[in-house]
Amino acid sequence: MNGTEVKPSLTPGVRLGRVSFVWRPWIVSVTLLLAAATFLLFCLSIGIGDFPISLSRVIATLFGRGERVDEFVIMDLRLPRALAGLVVGVALGVSGAITQSIARNPLASPDVLGITGGAGAVAVFLVTVSGGTAAAIVDTVGLSAAALCGGLGTGLLVYFLAWRRGIDGFRLILIGISVTAVAEAITTWLLATGDIRDVARAQAWLVGSLDGRSWGEVRIALWCTLVLLAVVWAVAFQFKPLHFGDEVAAGLGVRYSAVRAVMLLCAVLLAGAAVSAAGPVPFVALVAPQVALRLARCPTPPLMASGLVGALLLIGADLIARTALPVSLPVGVVTAVIGGPFLVYLLVRANLR
Repeated sequence: MNGTEVKPSLTPGVRLGRVSFVWRPWIVSVTLLLAAATFLLFCLSIGIGDFPISLSRVIATLFGRGERVDEFVIMDLRLPRALAGLVVGVALGVSGAITQSIARNPLASPDVLGITGGAGAVAVFLVTVSGGTAAAIVDTVGLSAAALCGGLGTGLLVYFLAWRRGIDGFRLILIGISVTAVAEAITTWLLATGDIRDVARAQAWLVGSLDGRSWGEVRIALWCTLVLLAVVWAVAFQFKPLHFGDEVAAGLGVRYSAVRAVMLLCAVLLAGAAVSAAGPVPFVALVAPQVALRLARCPTPPLMASGLVGALLLIGADLIARTALPVSLPVGVVTAVIGGPFLVYLLVRANLR
């Protein structure tokens, strides 16, 4: 084209017994660099505070060789918040990568598809509606688990409404936007009619925050995320052919409907686990896969790199919210400031094609 000859690139394959895979050095290098950067920022976030701790002392304490004072400050006070940022960022990044790959649209994220909105609506309902069943659910199951169920229910609703002998990305996004609007309307009505004290508690949770995270909340989100990532990793090999279309996937022997349903279910549960731990943090699931895609130079968002970019974004945003601003703000405010312009960039770029 234009006098330039395009030569096909051959990607080397590796076979170990019955297992074979494609070796992509650039993607591997980018993923390793992202993992190293995430670990360093994670340790830096733990060390910064009213009682500063050097990076070397933080790393030594995390590996069990720290002093007793450092162990108390890090393990009891700061590690739950930093770990929550890491887990929530990874979960949102992978969830966004899956939904964008299935819809084949960079705008398809749990925020747009109504998953986080549904989780938020259920949580606000349980906070603002006092007494009876709602109070019993909050006491027995917990607000985090209720938000997780709300996200799952909303995701399944969007999937079934969008199903017409398959999933079309454009229809999925339109239905997701509609469900999001309904969930936000319900949330607004609950906030307008609820008790002022309950409304203040719900509003603080809706912004998206890592403040005051407990080991119980982090532990639930961590185990849910690890189990779901294991399922995603097991299905990822069959998920890749879906990028070439259902016909190609069927020709390769992939049960594309079942694989798509399992991956989308994992994406919904990952988003729900993230919302249950930190509230509906906006734009991380939208931005992380697109940044990872450009860094890794892939045609579709890479799952592992997307999770690491999500963790970097969330931990970095929390660090900015705590230290770089005159007053401490919820992390959701910073991610919204970052994600809003990026969403405009994606829309403008799509219109210019």
